Amino acid sequence: MALEFKNIAIGFLDGLGRFLIRFFEETGRLINLFITTMRLMVKPPFRLNLLSKQMEFVGVQSTFIVALTGTFTGMVFALQSSYAFKLLNAEGMIAPAVGLSLTRELAPVLTGLMVTGRVGSAMAAELGTMRVTEQIDALFAMAIDPIKYLVVPRVIAGIIMVPLLTILFNFVGNVGSYIVGVGILGLNSERYINDIVYMVDLPDLYHGVIKAGFFGLLITLIGCSRGFYSAGGAEGVGRAATQAVVIASVLILVSDYFLTSVLVRIGFD
Repeated sequence: MALEFKNIAIGFLDGLGRFLIRFFEETGRLINLFITTMRLMVKPPFRLNLLSKQMEFVGVQSTFIVALTGTFTGMVFALQSSYAFKLLNAEGMIAPAVGLSLTRELAPVLTGLMVTGRVGSAMAAELGTMRVTEQIDALFAMAIDPIKYLVVPRVIAGIIMVPLLTILFNFVGNVGSYIVGVGILGLNSERYINDIVYMVDLPDLYHGVIKAGFFGLLITLIGCSRGFYSAGGAEGVGRAATQAVVIASVLILVSDYFLTSVLVRIGFD
């Protein structure tokens, strides 16, 4: 019995040790890639053609899914909040409640999650394929820094385009809530718009846009990291794409809390 318990304890500690070693290795790689990427951002040459291509991939090609998600999010939130506010005879709070929720939380978080599923996985798969087919090694052989060539344009595109997609999400979300509030619930159109304008200020918009910029950095950096350091052939590439989505999604939800705390403390409330 004692021997069996000892074997179980040793197995547990061995698994825990392996997990911690792998965790710190991956964290170190990510931090190193982040520092290198930030340094290379301001170092010439600046490949604007690569940047524009990635901005088109991250932003323009994500427009439809973000607009669709934003519209129905605003519609559903307006419909659901109407039931609660009717109990308090406060239907006039539907518009500002939806507006504030979208600009401060729902728009950046849901935009980040949508972009993660579409862009983060694609970046991990693309760079992972380049790694296992030795294309990244070929860049080294040609004296081209692969981080400068592959990672930097993607990270900059994420930082720029995810906030813009978040602004789009805000707009279509409020349009969706207006359709439900005025067209279905019968609220006054002019008052509905005035309530949103009166209650939602620029700091609320900045709150969400700042979060979105950070989420864009997370999505692209994690996607590039998982692909850049992937191994194991086709199976490894698939695993890297899956891990990129899971890790980025979790970090978006976790970091959202800490970003909210920081932004409230410095005055974005």
